[in-house]
Amino acid sequence: MSEAVYEDAQPSKPRPRRARMPPKNTQPKYRQIADYLREGILDGTFPAGQPLPSEEALAKQFGVTRPTVRQGLSELRASGLVEAIMGRGTFARSPHSRPRHTRPRGVRRTSDGRYVEADGIRWTDAESLVATRTDAPLALADLLRIPPGEPMYTYDALQTADHGQLRQLHRTYIPFSVLIDTRYEEEAPPPTPELYTALTDLGHELHFTEYVRTRMPLPDQAQALRLADGVPLLHTIRVTLTASDRPLALEEFHLPGDELELSFRL
Repeated sequence: MSEAVYEDAQPSKPRPRRARMPPKNTQPKYRQIADYLREGILDGTFPAGQPLPSEEALAKQFGVTRPTVRQGLSELRASGLVEAIMGRGTFARSPHSRPRHTRPRGVRRTSDGRYVEADGIRWTDAESLVATRTDAPLALADLLRIPPGEPMYTYDALQTADHGQLRQLHRTYIPFSVLIDTRYEEEAPPPTPELYTALTDLGHELHFTEYVRTRMPLPDQAQALRLADGVPLLHTIRVTLTASDRPLALEEFHLPGDELELSFRL
């Protein structure tokens, strides 16, 4: 019987490992530019108020044309992270930076019986006050607890403060039914804040409820308030009520959402 011959097994040679390549960025170039700038704004590489790299520099960095760069910048404008200033360039806007104005909300009564805004801002009418008769839309009729379509006195004002740097749109609604059997059944009631005193003189004890939300502006609102692309509105609704919670009037305030923050005493 023949003997089996065993040979020492030779160790297998390790196969050379191929270098792993970083995943290829398949996003469109304009999206890569937007992501690059967004990350730099959020991590402080591009501080708020500072100019971003020029279109020419970004086009060279990413190997694209300037229209592609502009497409990426338009994404950031839509999200409110950059602001384009004519003749100066594009500037970063940080979502973490504090606005220029802090506005206490509410109404207070002075020692002589007048009602004034709690914020102390001296608003002036930039244009003549416009008084019209309107019919109550469903949403406002619900807040005023009146039938939809009831006629109302309406006052519209574009107001400015801080040497014209701060702007707001202010609208006041007073239902006709509130004024029945009063002197204002035959004459128009005054606009706010004089309206508060007029309602007090009619025997009402006033208090106020406010509703605050943000939304994107309509084109005419953006133009009136000089809002940059991507800047939302602060939309405040104030309802004036009696001591028994009967609504008497409603006001709407539209303000730039990037320059203001509201404070409330609780």
